[in-house]
Amino acid sequence: MDKPLKPAQFAEKKIVEAILDSTYRPGESLPAERVLAGMVGVTRPTLRETLQRLSKEGWITIRHGKPTKVNDYLKKGGLGILHSLAGHGRTLPTDMVSNLLEARAIIFPGIAQKAISCSPERILRVLELSRTLKDSPDEYARYDWELQMLMVNAANNPVFNMIFNDFAPLYEILGENYFKNKEVRLVSLAYYRDLTGAIEQNNTNVKKIVEKTMIQTRKIWLGLK
Repeated sequence: MDKPLKPAQFAEKKIVEAILDSTYRPGESLPAERVLAGMVGVTRPTLRETLQRLSKEGWITIRHGKPTKVNDYLKKGGLGILHSLAGHGRTLPTDMVSNLLEARAIIFPGIAQKAISCSPERILRVLELSRTLKDSPDEYARYDWELQMLMVNAANNPVFNMIFNDFAPLYEILGENYFKNKEVRLVSLAYYRDLTGAIEQNNTNVKKIVEKTMIQTRKIWLGLK
């Protein structure tokens, strides 16, 4: 069971969701502090704390003596925005999830290539476990994420870890539905098999195999929506 959110966390969740669903669009102003506190259901000091945190992440600009403005977070946001977006996976617009999956399809193949060049035997040992996977959505989701993060760690670049750690909440949500589809599990099994073969043949076509699967993953997910 999820723990109840603290007031500041609840306020942040409600405001970010209102920005994501375009209740408050980039360039528009948030309601006055007193009004917004009442709408969200928190005290004004709690709201101020929340707004300060959202400002640091890049969601809004606090202007003293003027209304707080919503930023164009898609153009000006950083890793803090990415973390928040991933954490709102259940309410993200379909095109935003698609954008995140597209980014993974572009970034991850290079990471996988480097990781397998650095630690082929370590990754092969984990890939061998795919042969005994139970035909269960939960089992596939857990294994697929662990394999992905193994490769991220094996690439030996902490920036990759920072980026993909932020995908964790989103992946947990998407995996709940994605691996319920039998076709998806078969595609994943083929991916693990092809990746194993590529490593055994001295890393031939690793990048292409991963890229093809990441693109296919995105298309399948969009088809499930």
